[in-house]
Amino acid sequence: MKFRLRLTKLASYGRPFPNFQQFSSALHPNNVVTWTTLITQLSHLNKPFQALTHFNRMRNTGIYPNQFTFSAILPSCAHTKLLTHGQQMHSLIFKHGFLNDTFVATSLLDMYAKCLNMFFAEKVFDEMYHRNLVSWNAMIVGFLKNKLYGRAIGLFREVLCQDSLDPDQVTFSSVLSACAGVVDLNFGIQVHGNIVKRGLISLVYVNNSLVDMYCKCGMFDDATKLFYSAGDRDVVTWNVMIMGCIHNENFEQACRFFNAMVREGVVPDGASYSSIIHASASIAALAQGSLIHAHVLKTGHMKNACVSSSLVTMYGKCGNLFDAYRVFQETEDRNVICWTAMIAVCHQHGCANEAIELFEEMLKESVVPEYITFVSVLSACSHTGKVDDGFKYFNSMANIHNIKPGPEHYACMVDLLGRVGRLEEAWNFIESMPIKPDSSVWGALLGACGKYGHVEMGREVAERLFKLEPDNPGNYVLLSNIYTRHRMLDKADEVKRLMGINKVRKDIGCSWIDVKNKTFVFTVNDRSHSRTRDIYEMLQNLKELIKKRGYVAEKQFATNIVEGSEEQSLWCHSEKLALALGLLVLPAGSPIRIKKNLRTCGDCHTVMKFASEIFRREIIVRDINRFHRFTNGSCSCRDYW
Repeated sequence: MKFRLRLTKLASYGRPFPNFQQFSSALHPNNVVTWTTLITQLSHLNKPFQALTHFNRMRNTGIYPNQFTFSAILPSCAHTKLLTHGQQMHSLIFKHGFLNDTFVATSLLDMYAKCLNMFFAEKVFDEMYHRNLVSWNAMIVGFLKNKLYGRAIGLFREVLCQDSLDPDQVTFSSVLSACAGVVDLNFGIQVHGNIVKRGLISLVYVNNSLVDMYCKCGMFDDATKLFYSAGDRDVVTWNVMIMGCIHNENFEQACRFFNAMVREGVVPDGASYSSIIHASASIAALAQGSLIHAHVLKTGHMKNACVSSSLVTMYGKCGNLFDAYRVFQETEDRNVICWTAMIAVCHQHGCANEAIELFEEMLKESVVPEYITFVSVLSACSHTGKVDDGFKYFNSMANIHNIKPGPEHYACMVDLLGRVGRLEEAWNFIESMPIKPDSSVWGALLGACGKYGHVEMGREVAERLFKLEPDNPGNYVLLSNIYTRHRMLDKADEVKRLMGINKVRKDIGCSWIDVKNKTFVFTVNDRSHSRTRDIYEMLQNLKELIKKRGYVAEKQFATNIVEGSEEQSLWCHSEKLALALGLLVLPAGSPIRIKKNLRTCGDCHTVMKFASEIFRREIIVRDINRFHRFTNGSCSCRDYW
């Protein structure tokens, strides 16, 4: 016990030794106590491989590890995330007879849990001679970290049945996180009652978990009441509330909470900045995001990979590709999250070739791609028509990177084949899938049917989608447009009647533009703006100018219009109205940024290209899928979107 106290005291200093070689030579480590102290310090400094090296050196000198040595080295095994290290240590623990030590066994099961192997963790737990509360907490946390939320809740119920155990703040905080994970509000409320009964509600750690649970279970008002009733609010409390706002898509409220936190003198940390940058990105608040960027630079948080990745995403979603790439280049330690963010931004801005080049560069730097990385790179292949590259990357997921493809990846491959007109291959690919195709997969094929006018396949695919997601208006609209394109108006009317029967309403298309910190929203044929006359005069002038340059109206994008008035209806689309206002009021030479809640139509896309050349303006249109950057008569998507 004296040694354990001494060891804890040494480790609590948290300072690196001046030089470990000097430490070794000066003290001539020839006993297990000295070696254990050294290994403990290395483990606390997150130097797992050095800790393992010194552990092996100790054994080579003929000194046997004791239970404290094993407890010190197991966290390093967990930190490496290499299961083989932990299994080798497990064998040594068995060999030296320390499996019955509660402290060692708890560290062992914690190691297995952190290495994402709950089977071995459970086996160690079941075979433990004695379990204390720390052991039970380690298992609950292990299930939580491995997203086995139901198992965590089940184990918590067992803890409550143990008369010898008194759950603490770790127990309650963990089970609340599990309730949030499965959105089990009823049990979460019961846990809340138990917390009040035991007098733990005043603990910040527990209160933070309660706020998080209520936010993720959709009880935002209750979470807010708990937040304001908390007497001691630390930075984690504020972060939980900000993230709760984001989870409930209250992005502006998240910004208000962040500003209130700063006013109260609470210093934001990396998680605070990452969260508020995410909120700014979600509402495309470039001014807010740039201001937060300045704070990040001032406070020195740019070294935080999560913060820099969030900045890359924020600038990308706000239409500023240049600043997104600048932040990416200035990030010193780029992890896979940062690379993935930059690849996604390039793809979103129509720079698909650049996205693929970045992916190849990432592989050369030995950065291991993740599940979401492949979604972006496969989509980039789809938007450049690179079928061979797409299949190469898709096959490498399982064969090289040990990543099981998911619905998003299969949807990208169907989209890849569909965009180049290989619809039969796309259909066969779906039929050969090892998982059941979801709406994203069939939706990709329906989009291709719409592009190439494949009526029969489009009808069959749409019928499948009507069953999978009967409330999605986009599928009905796509099928109706396919029928309309082939002058099958009776069939198109049937689809519209089906929408009425199923009480499905088509989303109203709208576009908005920011002028001097004020947002102006337009819908089709909108006449609500005070300068409506000027806007329509500008559109008329623009139409005359681009017709002289060869513009021909793409009437297939005019829907629900009386025959003969298709062209006129195209000039009432919301993004064209927003463009006209931008040309009228924004300074000459400044970019025009337009956002739309639906996919921009082909005719508007053509008009934007002409306008960028005639007025020598950069026009950036963010639709529901991606950014279109129009300059000098061309678009960044290369007309392939």
